[in-house]
Amino acid sequence: VLIHPNNPSGARFSAGQLFAWHARHARRGGWLIVDEAFMDTTPESSLAPFCDRPGLIVLRSLGKFFGLAGARAGFVLAAQPILDALSDRLGPWTVAGPTRWVATLALDDRAWQDATRTQLVNETRRLAQLLAHYGLAPDGGTALFQWTRTQHAATIHEYLARLGILTRRFDVPPGIRFGLPGNEAQWVRLETALAGVGRYAQIT
Repeated sequence: VLIHPNNPSGARFSAGQLFAWHARHARRGGWLIVDEAFMDTTPESSLAPFCDRPGLIVLRSLGKFFGLAGARAGFVLAAQPILDALSDRLGPWTVAGPTRWVATLALDDRAWQDATRTQLVNETRRLAQLLAHYGLAPDGGTALFQWTRTQHAATIHEYLARLGILTRRFDVPPGIRFGLPGNEAQWVRLETALAGVGRYAQIT
């Protein structure tokens, strides 16, 4: 099972490497399951077009890029025998009617998707620069988040939470993941909080 791109590091692998791993598992009757929850910002890197290969399973969802986590809609892309087996186990009515309607609208709106990809690239660059300015230069990430490895992750996470700014903390290795602010007021709020991080966490 591979998270690609990785959460939280944003690590990516070439198509050649992924196909090599798939081939190695397929020779033994195994599967390569690739979770592409964060792939919508870079669809050209997706393995979805190759999911008819035996033993290659790709997972996608509407929760990240589309911001529709509440819809609880996801997809499995795989060869037909795997899809048939899953269908038998899941049964009918796995996705509610309103969710199907919303998902169809979201997936059909290619103009919004293209514009959003450009916007996210610009915003994540801004976030990376902001974090670096306050001594938290990112060690990885995607267009949807930035991840900073720091021994002060727990302290920074707590400090920001007290200010109403929610981040995701990781313990091994210690690090903290920052999502993108939703509007200009939130950008200002984040910068104001980051300006006090060094003093609070005693970062030198």
